[in-house]
Amino acid sequence: MNVIELHRPAAHVAEVWLNRPEVRNAFNEELIAALTQTFAALSAEPDLRVIVLGARGKAFCAGADLNWMRAMADYSWEQNRADAQKLADMLWTLDQCPVPIVGRVQGDCYAGGMGLAAVCDVVVAADSATFCLSEARLGLLPATISPYVIRALGVQASRRYMVTAERFSAAQAQGHGFVNTLCAPEQLDSEVAALVATLVANGPLATRACKQLVRDVSAAPMSQALRADTARRIADIRASDEGKEGLQSFLQKRPPTWLV
Repeated sequence: MNVIELHRPAAHVAEVWLNRPEVRNAFNEELIAALTQTFAALSAEPDLRVIVLGARGKAFCAGADLNWMRAMADYSWEQNRADAQKLADMLWTLDQCPVPIVGRVQGDCYAGGMGLAAVCDVVVAADSATFCLSEARLGLLPATISPYVIRALGVQASRRYMVTAERFSAAQAQGHGFVNTLCAPEQLDSEVAALVATLVANGPLATRACKQLVRDVSAAPMSQALRADTARRIADIRASDEGKEGLQSFLQKRPPTWLV
């Protein structure tokens, strides 16, 4: 059985499904490698407009696989370092993907699973889903996922949940901004489908540029250089074929060519 399922339900749309339901989609070396390879390949597709990241079974991702953790117990420092680097590189690959990622969280989202959700651009969660940064309970820490989780969850909430390792609800996750849309489990697919339709309807290059804009501007100080950079970006896209087509289609009250 493949640990990842890749589907193409429609033009410009890809679905990536974690497929280890028997172990609650927990990470092991194979799953980490498969996610890295899959998202690296999808990132290189110029016509792709949206990726849905979901999981089979009851859990989204329960963190680390127990058998994998047993093996790590006997690792040397060097082996632990190399192993952790693979997870860090996988998360980086997803985070740097130029295509918008919609996370579909239907159940438990623990430890490394929270790292996966944190690198999504939009997270839709069932209101019955639970979240947990459980590492401290095992005498560990959520180091590799921390840059993404802290960015998505916020500093103060991360301080609490990382040190307490307590579970928290989907409603609490939404309150902290980690989850964008909350719905009943039976509405999860329709909510995701609506987001996918919205993303596909937008200018393909503009959508990617917006994703990059948020990444660049959020890390930049307010300065003359930033003002110049943002002015250049809007000028670039206004002068592009897509920008011109988008404006003309709006003025002429017709669909843009990327929808035809």
